[in-house]
Amino acid sequence: MVKEVAGVIGKTVIHGFFIVLGFLLLGTGQVKAQETQKQYLSGTDKDHTVKWDFFCTAGRNSGKWSKIAVPSNWELQGFGKYDYGFAKDSVKGKEKGLYKYKFKVPAAWNGKKVNIVFEGSMTDTEVKINGVSAGEIHQGAFYAFRYDISKLLKYGASNLLEVTVAKHSANKSVNEAERKADYWIFGGIFRPVYLEALPESHIERVAVDAKADGQFKAQVWTGGSADKVTAQLYSENGNKFGNEINSALAKGTSDVLLSGSFSSPELWSPEFPNLYKVVFTLYKQGKAVHTVTQKTGFRTVDVKQRDGVYVNGVKIKFKGVNRHSFHPQSGRTTSKAISIADVNLMKDMNMNAVRMSHYPPDGHFLDVCDSLGLFVMDELAGWHGNYDTPTGTKLVKEMMSHDVNHPSIVFWSNGNEGGHNRELDHLFTELDIQKRPMVHPWEDFNGFDTQHYREFNYGISNYMHGHSIVMPTEFLHGMYDGGHGAGLDDYWNEMLRHPLSAGGFLWDFADQAVVRTDKNGILDTDGNHGPDGIVGPYHEKEGSFYTIKEVWSPVFFERREMTEDFDGVFNIENRYYYTNLNQCSFSWKLTKFKSAESKTGVLASPDIKPFEKGRLKIGLPSDWRDFDALYITATDPHKRELFTWSFPVTLPVKEASALVTKQGNSAVSLTETDSLYHVQANGISLSFSKKSGVLRSVKNERGVIPFNNGPVVQEGVNNFNGLTGKKDGDNVVIESTFDRKTAYNTLQWTIYPSGWVKLHVRYFPGEYLTNFAGVNFSFPESKMKGVEYMGMGPYRVWRNRTKGNKFGVWKKDYNNTETGESWVYPEFKGYHSNMYWCKFNTTEQPFTVVTENEDLFLRLFSAAFKTDQWHNYEPHFPSGDISFMQGIPGIGTKTQRSDRTGPMSMKNLFYDYEKEPARALNIVLYFDFSGKP
Repeated sequence: MVKEVAGVIGKTVIHGFFIVLGFLLLGTGQVKAQETQKQYLSGTDKDHTVKWDFFCTAGRNSGKWSKIAVPSNWELQGFGKYDYGFAKDSVKGKEKGLYKYKFKVPAAWNGKKVNIVFEGSMTDTEVKINGVSAGEIHQGAFYAFRYDISKLLKYGASNLLEVTVAKHSANKSVNEAERKADYWIFGGIFRPVYLEALPESHIERVAVDAKADGQFKAQVWTGGSADKVTAQLYSENGNKFGNEINSALAKGTSDVLLSGSFSSPELWSPEFPNLYKVVFTLYKQGKAVHTVTQKTGFRTVDVKQRDGVYVNGVKIKFKGVNRHSFHPQSGRTTSKAISIADVNLMKDMNMNAVRMSHYPPDGHFLDVCDSLGLFVMDELAGWHGNYDTPTGTKLVKEMMSHDVNHPSIVFWSNGNEGGHNRELDHLFTELDIQKRPMVHPWEDFNGFDTQHYREFNYGISNYMHGHSIVMPTEFLHGMYDGGHGAGLDDYWNEMLRHPLSAGGFLWDFADQAVVRTDKNGILDTDGNHGPDGIVGPYHEKEGSFYTIKEVWSPVFFERREMTEDFDGVFNIENRYYYTNLNQCSFSWKLTKFKSAESKTGVLASPDIKPFEKGRLKIGLPSDWRDFDALYITATDPHKRELFTWSFPVTLPVKEASALVTKQGNSAVSLTETDSLYHVQANGISLSFSKKSGVLRSVKNERGVIPFNNGPVVQEGVNNFNGLTGKKDGDNVVIESTFDRKTAYNTLQWTIYPSGWVKLHVRYFPGEYLTNFAGVNFSFPESKMKGVEYMGMGPYRVWRNRTKGNKFGVWKKDYNNTETGESWVYPEFKGYHSNMYWCKFNTTEQPFTVVTENEDLFLRLFSAAFKTDQWHNYEPHFPSGDISFMQGIPGIGTKTQRSDRTGPMSMKNLFYDYEKEPARALNIVLYFDFSGKP
């Protein structure tokens, strides 16, 4: 590790950049060894940049010298042309960027080895110092590379750096691997550029292997002449850990293997990401001349063929996601703050793994995975195409030397979906001191079946019963609101059950929407290519975020209803790998929605080991039945919320009894015209069709409420016939007549003196398997301002994505969000589960609907219909505008139809099709059209 900020001695500022001369005190403090000195020529990330001179050869703002921020992608700075990887002209190679920058280096650096380092440049990069080539053109966008420029520099004087970057490579295989891909194609120096100065005798690099049993070894490569290398470990609190390891350098050799053993190290895992610092020191003639610091973690990765992946002796199922290095305002130029935010969001979803798609990430992302705890699959670029062997060999070496020491990395990946150059496979083992496994995503290779997007029935019934370890590196391909959480519960239950399953990786983390500086700053996903995320481009959380959070929670609650004889016991399961649930925290809360009264408590954390089941006991107060809901929150040992589970205490029939007023001071009147029944009650006027029983109009003393044209049964036959209207005591009843053959669906309207209206519909779905079951009404979308409802919320649901919400009272303002195209969440339109009541706030006056039904879905309008050539992702909604449903459809993914992602995704099955009223489905709704707030 090098010093980048002020060290023990201090800092020298040259042209606004830090040069740090840091020294490490060793032993008794009498010996000092110089650390690597580092001077940034660019900025450090997207938020800290430096202006260089720039000339773009084609596209916007081309043909003239100007300034550009470095690091950056030049498209986001107003230059060149935006290209998505599938664009026909994306590999013609016309765009180049010419960079110039003047800098100084200290005179004291004369005699040192000085490298110029590029962390990432897209794509072919030619570097000159003072007009002289620094070395061969570098080809490959995502890899750190360096040149020794010691002999090209003017020390203590001004130097000129000239860089020519070709957006597309002159090497066809590089374009095949990196540029003809399903992601945005950018150009430019997109990661930092800096100088590093090393003493004449120095440590070039190190590779560390720290095993779970305490065995430690490190390969150290040196430059110049030296006698000995030592290594001292330090714990995170700065204390020495174990004894110093040392080894002499044989004369004429430039590398050495250090080895030792440490007693009872704290192990690294995503649950407990314990890290150690290793200080390597190089000695020459007994004097410490150079020191390098490297972080490491003790952990062991074992693959047992036809069994599974074991980390620290524990069999793992990966709860992972694919992640691009991306930010909408800066393209592939990111920052450590973005890396921290990304990893925290993944951890918040209870993920334990991330795949680098489809290229190595920024170093700081891997640092954050080390420190916060995520398993990583690091990937050589290759998307349906691969590097040629000479180029690939060089890039594998660059990736390995840059990333090899991260304990978070547990897999290497040689390209993606056919982008595998098999001649490179041997390098991953040869160059990795830890001998981590390597996979070919999309293949059954090396003992791992990583095939992508297997349909549930095929995937579970076939390849789950093969002989390879099953670990799809992409499954449930998100697009708009489809995929991710939809179907995940079914897949995950099977993954947990099958011993050959090692989990899998969702596609993908965030919507790839880029700011178009050529289109007034709009966010562009290139149609349906980029809206694949669980979160939006600025980390806006979509409904699937919370579904995943619940499904992948390491604490699992068996279903339990709050019945009268509830004894306070919940059966739970520990799905952690290393954590006992007594290390977690549990709390509860009882809430009354109307009064906001609540009671809270803390639970004793149960002693339940990983993979075991047990009981969580809550001592509730004697009046717990008077509350509306119970919430239980679990928090991990690091104070991160795992999930908050909701348990309704009250039932819809109880809420309806409390809300609905039937008595009134005025009589209900019934009159008829040729086609309508007219009813008046307490200032409310209603009209119903005498032919179909459908509500035609609603009016009160303040005006018309445009809620009408229902109930319409869907999917089913609207055969309400034989309508009669009559007085029934103080009420008016309008109902249809049952006929086994022609009018087997029935309705009954009851209008009370209070003005409240009851609707009871008995109906049969029209098909054995159906997308919909319920009734629809019409309401003009333009007049809707928002809703307030009691039920699960606030996010919309699909039949195959009902988990993740919380039971409560929710207020939602109207929005027209189309998931993945606009990012105002939660979406207003769609299905909302377990409705008890809903107040509709309109541009004119409100009205309220209450139900006695459990498990009723409230449908609010229709999201825009979208489809594709395979008819996979299709959001289906019934007719009308507002619906009350007992069966709703699932949602598909980009690669799978909804009915092929598991049982929850299939159509609704109503097996009892006898046309008898007693066997029909029933919906009971109450309407308050008084317009009162």
